[in-house]
Amino acid sequence: MLCELEHTFTELQKQWQKDGSIEGEQTLNCQARLEMTQNSFRAKEPIITLRRALLSLGKREGYEELVGQCWLQSARVARKAGHHQTAYNALLNAKNASPSEFYVEKAKWLWSKGDVHQALIILQKGVQLCFPEDKPLIDPKNIQLKGKAMLLVGRFMEETANFESNAIMKTYKDVTSLLPEWEDGNFYLAKYYDKLMPMVTDNKMEKQGNLIRYIVLFFGKALQFGNQYIYQAMPRMLSLWLDFGAKVYEWEKTGRADRLQMRSDLSKINATITEHTKNLAPYQFLTAFSQLISRICHSNDEVFTVLMEIIAKVFLAYPQQAMWMMAAVSKSSYPTRVNRCKEILRKATNLKQSLEKFIGDATRLTDKLLELSNKPVDSNSSTLSMSVHFKMLKKLVEEPTFSEILIPLQSVMIPTLPSTAGANTNHDPFPGHWVYLAGFDDMVEILASLQKPKKISLKGSDGKFYTMMCKPKDDLRKDCRLMEFNCLINKCLRKDAESRRRELHIRTYAVIPLNEECGIIEWVNNTAGLRHILNKLYKEKGIYITGNELRKYMLPKTASFQEKLKLYKEVLIARHPPVFHEWFLRTFPDPTSWYSSRSAYCRSTAVMSMVGYILGLGDRHGENILFDSLTGECVHVDFNCLFNKGETFEVPEVVPFRLTQNMVHAMGPMGTEGLFRQACEVTIRLMRDQREPLMSVLKTFLHDPLVEWSKPVKGSSKSQVNDTGEVLNEKAKTHVLDIEQRLQGVIKNRNKVMGLPLSIEGHVHYLIHEATDENLLCLMYLGWAPYL
Repeated sequence: MLCELEHTFTELQKQWQKDGSIEGEQTLNCQARLEMTQNSFRAKEPIITLRRALLSLGKREGYEELVGQCWLQSARVARKAGHHQTAYNALLNAKNASPSEFYVEKAKWLWSKGDVHQALIILQKGVQLCFPEDKPLIDPKNIQLKGKAMLLVGRFMEETANFESNAIMKTYKDVTSLLPEWEDGNFYLAKYYDKLMPMVTDNKMEKQGNLIRYIVLFFGKALQFGNQYIYQAMPRMLSLWLDFGAKVYEWEKTGRADRLQMRSDLSKINATITEHTKNLAPYQFLTAFSQLISRICHSNDEVFTVLMEIIAKVFLAYPQQAMWMMAAVSKSSYPTRVNRCKEILRKATNLKQSLEKFIGDATRLTDKLLELSNKPVDSNSSTLSMSVHFKMLKKLVEEPTFSEILIPLQSVMIPTLPSTAGANTNHDPFPGHWVYLAGFDDMVEILASLQKPKKISLKGSDGKFYTMMCKPKDDLRKDCRLMEFNCLINKCLRKDAESRRRELHIRTYAVIPLNEECGIIEWVNNTAGLRHILNKLYKEKGIYITGNELRKYMLPKTASFQEKLKLYKEVLIARHPPVFHEWFLRTFPDPTSWYSSRSAYCRSTAVMSMVGYILGLGDRHGENILFDSLTGECVHVDFNCLFNKGETFEVPEVVPFRLTQNMVHAMGPMGTEGLFRQACEVTIRLMRDQREPLMSVLKTFLHDPLVEWSKPVKGSSKSQVNDTGEVLNEKAKTHVLDIEQRLQGVIKNRNKVMGLPLSIEGHVHYLIHEATDENLLCLMYLGWAPYL
């Protein structure tokens, strides 16, 4: 603000010295400066107000229109912050602004306060007035404005459902013919085609080929001109293409009549995808790399050829990240997956010879890490030695010719997208500090839990040590996919003004599956489990109850509800007073750090509670919730129990997330009121607003043929498995529907819908009540420790 004040003052001085009108050009790019500020009302409004005052002082030529533009900017910022009256006042003052922008802003304002039909009428009137049909447009700025206004007309027509689909389609098509290189126009056209497809084709796959080609074409074009909708467009585009390809294979195998038509449609779609492969940057495909890898056993050869092109292109550009992401498939126990993976790597080495040594070294490293994970250990020893027990691994990494291999930390595994609009083909998605593997610390620590995971320290090329955990007998592919989803939620939380102000985020860490039942996990430093923290405090006070003593309290399955409630209230709760708040007082002794750690605890617990509820995350016992002793943040681990699987346990889980008495008490005198409740509401609102990109990514997870999300109950028949090991996730559709309903505020009890959808505040209130209800907590499994 001082800079702009000084700049205007200098300009005015020149003007007074010349005693005439000033001809000097304005050197500050005001629009660019405003875009660089934080996207919130309290940051932008003071700057815009100052600009209005400065423009009125200078009274340059055309200053009235510039003041009008400033009022419009104020209206936009206020509307986005939900201050409707402030936005209305600004609109009343914006009469000197360019009329087309004024109409668009007024329509958006009417829309945001719920006047949807009025918004559409105003907007259509504005388009007719500002851009009459008989006057062709020449100025690029006006063409851009008309395109934006027309796209908004199309979106409003679609949302109000006042018009039949051909009229809406025509509006969207007009936008793309006016602005063929505009990301938004292409995206919304593709999205509308996609929405219409089931209805137009009676949901019959054989009729959809031509439409799919159009959808794929326009989604690809949208991605060519920007990344704003990449998490919606990319997964959907790939799913449509790959699913249609699989259907064509089925049709041909069974000799259906319309197979020839479908085959010709598929050839056209393949050609479109090949074209996109040439035009799109590799980092864009990297955002959906897990999805691409999951379809590596595609039944249709033509589709696989194109798929191989894409994966090889990504591998060539980012071999370090791609190699780790492909590890689980290259070491799979299913031969088809391994062979397909080899084929792709061969293609990559043909394109770039120097990759051969890197791939060889990386494969040997993965083999040795698998050996380390699976090494049987006796129950007495707590450590092993690298130089004694894993000589070959140590020797391999210390070879002078060993390739540079990236240590797979979260910071260099998740691609960052460009912050500016446009194609950005030269964008670097991994700007972080790359650390390569230089060796290992000699000590391998064996952890006490059931599967005996091993903790190893990797020495980086920067001289620092990085801790990882090698986990045997555990399929980490679900955790890996969920981490990607959490990273997407973090991107959304960073974009939103309310959540950014509260610093809401999920703590993520790298998860690298090495095959179907082993993997490595980035160690989260300075953390302790909730059960460990509480038991330590109870022991100090002399009121700790041992496991054997607890077992005596276990009631038989036939016990009545009254007995369970009595045991819970009079024995378990009575013997476990809340002590968690003491951990904060001890760990953060000075008042400032204590207060900020408690705030961080409330907020991080809220975010993960809401995200966990939407995804149906269960098994949140005291070892799966950790707390950071430097920040007070809550870190969740082990995401194996997803999509309400907890409801099928022998003792079903009946609470939506963990919010036991210790956790509530540690939030301070207000308990769940205040920080916790607000952070929950912000998170649920954000997930509802971002429903489409989130569901787009989730659907690809759920339909992933290489991961079985809902394992059948023991003894029942296995899901369909063939030599590729692909499973048909039949329950995927049910899971998708459940998640969509939860995002709409629909409450279900034992799969029965209870009443109408709730508002955001009502939804959060209901969930907090359920999670803290003694009548439900007393029904939980004793090992989950509902009393802690």
